[in-house]
This record gives sequence, C-alpha cells and structure tokens, in this order.
Amino acid sequence: MGWSWRAGVLTALLCTALTMALAALSLLLAGATDIFLPADTKLGMVFDAGSSHTSLFVYQWPAAKENGTGVVSQALACQAEGPGISSYASDPARAGESLQGCLEEALTLIPNAQHRKTPVFLGATAGMRLLSERNSSQAQQVFAAVAGTLGRAPVDFRGAELLAGLDEGAFGWITINYLLGRLVTYAFSGEWTRPQDGSLVGALDMGGASTQIAFVPGGPILNRSTERTFRLYGSEYSVYAHSYLCFGRDQMLNRLLAGLLQSTQGPLLRHPCYHSGYRGSLALAPLSESPCIRTPALGDPAGNITVEGTGNPGACVAAIRNLFNFSSCEDRVDCAFEGVYQPPVRGRFYAFSNFYYTFHFLNLTSGQQLRTANATVWEFCLRPWQLVATSYPGQDRWLRDHCASGLYILTLLVEGFGFTEETWPSIEFRQQAGGTDIGWTLGYMLNLTGLLPAEAPTHWRAHSYGVWAAGIAVVALALVAVLGAATVQFLWPQRQAVPTHSVP
Repeated sequence: MGWSWRAGVLTALLCTALTMALAALSLLLAGATDIFLPADTKLGMVFDAGSSHTSLFVYQWPAAKENGTGVVSQALACQAEGPGISSYASDPARAGESLQGCLEEALTLIPNAQHRKTPVFLGATAGMRLLSERNSSQAQQVFAAVAGTLGRAPVDFRGAELLAGLDEGAFGWITINYLLGRLVTYAFSGEWTRPQDGSLVGALDMGGASTQIAFVPGGPILNRSTERTFRLYGSEYSVYAHSYLCFGRDQMLNRLLAGLLQSTQGPLLRHPCYHSGYRGSLALAPLSESPCIRTPALGDPAGNITVEGTGNPGACVAAIRNLFNFSSCEDRVDCAFEGVYQPPVRGRFYAFSNFYYTFHFLNLTSGQQLRTANATVWEFCLRPWQLVATSYPGQDRWLRDHCASGLYILTLLVEGFGFTEETWPSIEFRQQAGGTDIGWTLGYMLNLTGLLPAEAPTHWRAHSYGVWAAGIAVVALALVAVLGAATVQFLWPQRQAVPTHSVP
C-alpha cells in the first residue's frame, strides 16, 4: 500500500513540474517583444572654455539613438590648470597648452580604437565674448591656438566656437531637464516615455562674466530673439532664454569696485561689502581691461588701491543695485532689467555654478525661505573679518567676496528675475544631479548627438514586467514540484521485501 502511494505522489509531482516548466517556456516565448541593444558605445568630449577656467567633460552614449537623440551620461570631468583661455590673450600659445593635461587624461580613458572616432568640441563663453569685443584679433589668435592643439590630437576635432549667450542658457536648460528625467525616462516595462510638459524645470546659471536664465513660460514667447527651439527624443521644445553679459560673478565684483572708486577720494577705498576689520590691496588692471567697465580712468592701470572693509550690508545692497537698470522695466510685468523682455517665472528652477557655490558656502541650499536667506547673508556680512577668517581657514582667496556675492544673488533673483517670497522655495541650488555636473556642456552634447549618424542596433528579445512576474511564479512552482519529487524519492519509506524459505 505504502509503495503505491509513494509511486502515485512521485508521478503527480513530476507531471506538475513538467507542466509548470512548459508553461514558463510558453510565457517567455509568447510574451517576448523585439528590442534593440546598442551595437557599440560612442564617446564625445566638450571643452567648456569659461571666463575663469576651462573644464573638459567626456560623455558616452549608445550608438543606437532613442528617437534621434543619444542617451548620454558623463564619463569624466577634468578642470584644466590655470585661468580661462581669454586670460592668455597676450600669449595665445599658452591657451592651447592649458588644454593638454585634460586632453591626455581623456585619451587614457577612451580605448585607443575609438580615439579617431571620438568627436571633440570646444565652446567658449562670456570670457571670450568680452575678449572679442575688446580685441577681436587677439580672440582669433586664442581660438587658433586651441584649435591647433586639439587638431593635432588623435581625435575627431569638430571645431572651437564662440557660444552665443542664448545657446549657453538654453543648453543648460536641456542639461538639467535631461538629468532629472524630464525629457525622457526609461519605464520598467522597457519603454522610453516622455513626461508631461508641466514637469519641466527652469535653469539659472552664473559664470564669471555672465548669468543666464532659461525656462518654458506659461504662454507664448513674444520676443523671438529670446526663444530657442529644440527637437529632442522625438518632441519639440520652445524655451525662453537670455544671457546677461557683464552680470557674472567676477565682472559684477569688478563693476562694483569701479563704482565705489568713482566716489572715492584718495588712496583708501572704504568697501561696504567687505567685512569690518578687513584691509588689503587690490590691483586696478582687471578694471581697465574689462569691456564691462565704461567709466573714465580709475587711476594707474598698473597700480593698486588699498581697500578697507566697513561691513555694512545696507550700503552694499545700495551699491549693488546701482549695477542694474531697473527703471527701464517700470510698470512692465514681462521685463526683468536693462529693458530685457522676460515672461513671469514659472515652475521649479535649478540654480547652479556660482549660484550654488555661493549659497553652499552660506549653508543656504536646503530649501530655506527667502526671509531666512536674507537674514543669513546679512548676518554673515556683519561678522568682523577676524572672526570670518578664523572660521574658514584656507579660503582666503574668495572669502572676502562671499558677502557681496550673496547680496548680489538675492538682488538678481528677486528684483531682477522676479522671484518672490512665494516662488523662492521653487529654486533648488545644486551642483550635480544624478552624479553629473550641471552646466551647458551636456545639453550641448545632447543636441549634437542628434546630428551624429546612428549605427545598426543589435536585435534582442525582451519581456514586459507582467510576463516576467508570471514566468518567475511558474518557475517557482515547478521548482517546488521537483523538490517534492526528490523528497518522495529519497525520504519516503520504501516497501520492505518479504523473505522466502525453501521447503526441505
């Protein structure tokens, strides 16, 4: 009796396991859909030749594009030694040499077989825009020097160009929306989907010589000179963008100093934006060399001036407001400053570069209210220099300027761009998103990859989440049946044989 039960259970379990295995196989075969995997990975380099320094970013993306645009990620970020290439106007050869270190680091990362197929671009921003205004011949020589260095490298050099301010702002907008998954997202079902337009965010960028704002407004863009259109991942985007030359951090500080010098008599300048107790010497050469300063001579360009801080944030704000022309926008809701058209700000914004660096130092990147940000900056400006210097050792180079930078950012964002107590919390101050630096270079590369030819993809088979879940469940049942059969086979007591006796 025991044997017959054992045999019956074993047979039933084995049949169940076989049935489940066949069912799983059927699900996987019937539920499979065609997808395409990249045949190869492409790489590209973008040099960001800013006013204060040059950075190199290496990006990679699958050779097979999604809706005409590569799915790009950052593989390397490298900051070149020395200042921006515009600083080498009197010695252009050094501008090219300054790129060599980062170039060699990138070539070490990229496989040798791909060097000649790797496109390389250099985009110069506000620093070179200012040099082009001041001395176009010197600017051309600097471009020739960097093009010579990159042209001799074993890469596919596509050229060095002066990036328009409008493009700089718009490409920054592409970067942040791509990194946040607002342009395209990969669903668990294995499909690429586009989020709703309402989820797009704006971009606030500030370099050394210019600042940019870019966002999708709530209505039509009435001034076409501020509109940039893109086609990314099969969708069209219309973005408002504007770049304010001479309103970057470094040029703001130069203009602020020049304005204070206009009303100063004698060799001592009392600076309200420097902490009380600060005393130092500043060179006048950057003021005489800057096209952003259009005032009469401010003393010997090769000389210095002694500066003494007074730690007066109220007087500092008044001096900063003199850098703006707010009167040109009176009674206009679609105007920022300097008479520039701007629709009302809308939605969330990401503020990066010098916006982030300054507010990170002031510990204001955690979503504080506007009144808190104001109070924090003013309190910092009121601290005596000795306390500030001992509280932040090793930061002497920029330490004296954080008060002015903080008050300038508050003035620019509130009185300039039109953020209010209610809309201020919509600004996030960030340096990275998704482990990638935020800036214009990734957006630039994303836009350019739409022009690169796609390669033949590799054919493969994939399954939806539901099919995978059902298949896993069936396989699990089959394994349970197999384990049950093994248990019956080896642990079920077997029928004992009856001994036989011979008859004498």
